[in-house]
Parts: sequence; C-alpha cells; structure tokens
Amino acid sequence: MKINLSFPATGCQKLIEIADELKVRPFYEKRMGQEVEADTLGDEFKGYVLRITGGNDKQGFPMKQGVLTNGRVRLLLSKGHSCYRPRRDGERKRKSVRGCIVDGNLAVLSMAIVKKGEAEIPGAHRQHHPPGGWDPRGPARSASCST
Repeated sequence: MKINLSFPATGCQKLIEIADELKVRPFYEKRMGQEVEADTLGDEFKGYVLRITGGNDKQGFPMKQGVLTNGRVRLLLSKGHSCYRPRRDGERKRKSVRGCIVDGNLAVLSMAIVKKGEAEIPGAHRQHHPPGGWDPRGPARSASCST
C-alpha cells in the first residue's frame, strides 16, 4: 500500500511505499477524519499523529466521506458532491465510490500530519510554500510582475 503524506504547515507531500501489511494494519477499520498514531510505520514516525483524509482502491475508485462501509457503492451524485464534476446544468450521474472505512483493498491512503514527532521525515518538511499556490517558475506573464 502507498501512503501519501501531506504536511499542511509547509505544503509539502511525500509518497511512501509500505510493503509490510503489518505496519498498515493499525489503520484498518478507521474512518476518514480520524486521527491515528503513526508509530507502527517505522522509527522515523515516532510521535507523529496522522489524520486520514482519503484514498483510492486498487481499481481507482475514490473514498467518499459519509459512506459508512468499507466496500464500493453506486451513488447518484449531483453538483456540490465530492467525487463528481457535472458537465451540464442540473446533470446527475450514478457513480461508483468507495466507503470511508479503511481496509486492505486500498492502493493509496492519503494522510495529513496533525502533530509532528521527534524526528524529521526526509522530504516531508523541506521548504515552506506560502498558501495560495506558489509557483517556482515565477509569474505566467511578465505583465503581472510589479516592478
């Protein structure tokens, strides 16, 4: 299983591949939004607290908050729902989504760092990006530069 870690304080993300299922097992039967201790992932995660923010199963179907199952369901989604973008006014569509409970059928589990532990995770705390979309290449047009 892959774990996509995000650190909202700096805006950094890191993708971690976990081959050992025993390390991921404490996250099973937890719901989206719950906070979990990350000590089982390894020594570098000692003291970290992570919030489960979502994920995708092995076929690519996203997890949806509020669907209290660990399997896949088909919901009629309209404008304003997560996991759906309408193409026309008033359009509704029946889409497959995954429930908000974590189990072994997930390919990617997205988590956010709530409380930082003792050690630094290499690559997750690097640079500080100000909120609002920081682009390292600079402005798209030179006219938007204020000189």
